[in-house]
Amino acid sequence: MAERATIIGAGIVGICTAISLLEKGFDVLLIDRNEPAEGASHGNAGVVSPWTCVPQSMPGLWRSIPKWLFDPEGPIALRWSYLPEFIPWVIKFLAAGKEEGLPAIADAMQALNRPNVDLYRQLLVGTGSEHLIVDSMYVHVSRNKDAVDLKSLAWKLREERGVPIEVVGPERLREVEPELSPSYKTGVLMKGQARAIDPGGVGKALAEKARRMGAKFLKAGVDRIEQSPTGEWNIHTDAGDRKATNLIIAAGAWSARLLEPLGYDLPLEAERGYHLIFQNPGITVNNSIMDADAKFVASSMAAGVRCAGTAEFAGLDASPDYRRAQTFVRLAKHLFPDINTKDTIEWMGSRPSFPDSLPCLGQIPRKKGLFCAFGHSHYGFGMAPNTGRVVASIVTGEPVNIDLTPYQISRF
Repeated sequence: MAERATIIGAGIVGICTAISLLEKGFDVLLIDRNEPAEGASHGNAGVVSPWTCVPQSMPGLWRSIPKWLFDPEGPIALRWSYLPEFIPWVIKFLAAGKEEGLPAIADAMQALNRPNVDLYRQLLVGTGSEHLIVDSMYVHVSRNKDAVDLKSLAWKLREERGVPIEVVGPERLREVEPELSPSYKTGVLMKGQARAIDPGGVGKALAEKARRMGAKFLKAGVDRIEQSPTGEWNIHTDAGDRKATNLIIAAGAWSARLLEPLGYDLPLEAERGYHLIFQNPGITVNNSIMDADAKFVASSMAAGVRCAGTAEFAGLDASPDYRRAQTFVRLAKHLFPDINTKDTIEWMGSRPSFPDSLPCLGQIPRKKGLFCAFGHSHYGFGMAPNTGRVVASIVTGEPVNIDLTPYQISRF
């Protein structure tokens, strides 16, 4: 009889983990209150970068936070009623940005991201959705001609890890992205990347692949988990109870709630992101573009041009404030003067963010058969394929080819 594994969470991380376990001969059940790939992995900016290695928290960032918080179109928003819950997390977040600790974080980020383009292409073979991952550059642009300082810490972290970078001026920028406003004076081209033209479509294609391989999906909310005296895990859902010998928590921003009754007080924040899709944009964006001034990403997708970003702190249960999504109307017009900003689709999802920008991966100490695969912050889509391989190897007790120390849940 095949070994069994149950995964709580059918986002892109859970789906990739399921496929890796299926390839190892496991029977797999995925439980999620939503359809597969409907959460944060559906609404991201679609960047698939092997070079992701710069954490969210960097030295000196604290100086910008007050200005951002009081700017209605700034990259950060806070519901002031949430301030007491936010303060402990942001203190840990700023502490994680100390310069001496950043190289180790950068290495750990890149270890999960480095093979992601190849892994996505391997995963999509035979699905009919291979076209959803396309070659791309990541283009950082600024209106300030002196904005790019390759001696700054963020660019040094990239340079030290072999990121292929080309700094360009306005003429070259317009060759790469003809629709870009002439007000942008400098850019950085990061090469050797890809992008998803439908991130949710990638997730759904892989979910269907997992289903064809034998995975089962249960649409149900999980109320709690507990370990029985025999060592099995009891999963209490609103569709009845389930048992699991191997249980993987991949529930994104909701994961900490499941582990809290087991004695884990994790600094996992629901960093809420918004996007706006311009369905009939009238323009084409050739690459993933990061507006380094306004801190958002724009990319052409199957549904139109998607602008994604911002970080709103309001907790897991607060209703969306779609005014955050609508700020992209003006920002997109500044980036692309000829874009048609009518006929839009707005969206909000919760990123599961730890202060150090790294996920928790591996077996949970003293909890046999319980594994974690959550907390990927802004990088869940890029890190998902390798996370799936790593977690599946941990479940089976096979050697893992990366150092797992930075991802241990015990670091908190």
